[in-house]
Amino acid sequence: MELPVKNKLKRGLTTRHIRFMALGSAIGTGLFYGSADAIRMAGPSVLLAYLIGGVVAFIIMRALGEMSVNNPQASSFSRYAQDYLGPMAGYITGWTYCFEILIVAIADVTAFGIYMGVWFPNVDHWVWVLSVVLIIGAVNMMSVKVFGELEFWFSFFKVATIIIMILAGIGIIVWGIGNGGQATGIHNLWTHGGFFSNGFVGMILSLQLVMFAYGGIEIIGITAGEAENPKKSIPKAINSVPWRILVFYVGTLFVIMSIYPWNQVGTNGSPFVLTFQHMGITVAAGILNFVVITASLSAINSDVFGVGRMLNGMAEQGHAPKAFAAISKRGVPWVTVLVMMGAMLTAVYLNYIMPENVFLVIASLATFATVWVWIMILFSQIGFRRSLSKAQIKALDFPLRGGTFTSVLAIIFLVFIIGLIGWFPTTRISLYVGLVWIALLLVGYYFKVNHQKKQAKQAKLAE
Repeated sequence: MELPVKNKLKRGLTTRHIRFMALGSAIGTGLFYGSADAIRMAGPSVLLAYLIGGVVAFIIMRALGEMSVNNPQASSFSRYAQDYLGPMAGYITGWTYCFEILIVAIADVTAFGIYMGVWFPNVDHWVWVLSVVLIIGAVNMMSVKVFGELEFWFSFFKVATIIIMILAGIGIIVWGIGNGGQATGIHNLWTHGGFFSNGFVGMILSLQLVMFAYGGIEIIGITAGEAENPKKSIPKAINSVPWRILVFYVGTLFVIMSIYPWNQVGTNGSPFVLTFQHMGITVAAGILNFVVITASLSAINSDVFGVGRMLNGMAEQGHAPKAFAAISKRGVPWVTVLVMMGAMLTAVYLNYIMPENVFLVIASLATFATVWVWIMILFSQIGFRRSLSKAQIKALDFPLRGGTFTSVLAIIFLVFIIGLIGWFPTTRISLYVGLVWIALLLVGYYFKVNHQKKQAKQAKLAE
């Protein structure tokens, strides 16, 4: 049953906002610090792994785009799962996404405190954590246009740094700028054990790490409900973003592994800092700290936006408390923003008092949840296509090329990724935690349906 809501979400996001939101959400601190793990696993062939991952990410976005342009919804893939796969699928997908993003947000606000501690070592981390939650919360209470503008600038600094880094790296590779005029060339890509340094298997095994670098791209679907012109802005953003992310990831790692032997990457600090220091920029560490601070701010901003809109849409579908459907005069789902702020503060407190291994079990769910959401997006697209006639499929404004066949191929690939997660003892726990989470949601859904049936009976008796 749809709930009546007086105020509505406002369409204030332009193509520029949406494009940079997806870039900001997908290009996180993982690129600045975390890519070293994937490099160690695959060697230079990690470039091929990122190319494969980019193609699959593009398929997922096109599948989501096909549905988003046809029916723009703030609750996006949760709503599509409900419409084309059934209410239970919508319920599980929506709550799984919200919990995943909350876990990511906990990590982001904690990281912000650590980064600020570099410049202000005498200030307790909790001061910065409290500050960032209140500031980002206030920003999300403003109009969606203000939010989009701020997110654009957060992401802009991050993207600009990556572009400068790539250009600086090319200068070192081709002309030896900052390296005493000695051009490094690109021979490092094959002189330390070959391109497939750890064999073809090493590249395959790195795919599980590589795919999560693309996590966050699904926020484009959530922006559809507030895009000024979704039929134009969503296709533009979807067609450009994956390739930009691909260029940034592949371009950055190509430069890093050309300058430094791949087996030395990550052993002497951040490759970004080392590259800037090569250019004679002595304040490289300070510059990078500024960038990762804006990166974490960008991520927290997107986290609050994504969960706020998802919970609001789920409330309208009857999958979340009715209060979550409340929208302010500015067109902001203010109750869900407050809930997200409270959850982040509570979770940060838990982060400090809980034993590390317990928190690891909770955090590992984010890994499982990302793949779950992607698989549900692809299954929803298959269900969407089945609900259409041949004439309606031909009339689609933004169809996924290859239709259901392309989605099936991507699903097979993602199931393989889940298999890889189960293969490694360090990540296997996320499978177990994920299955327990789904089981808990199934129990929750059962009680919710029973409660709604009782309410309906009472309403009939009252008549």
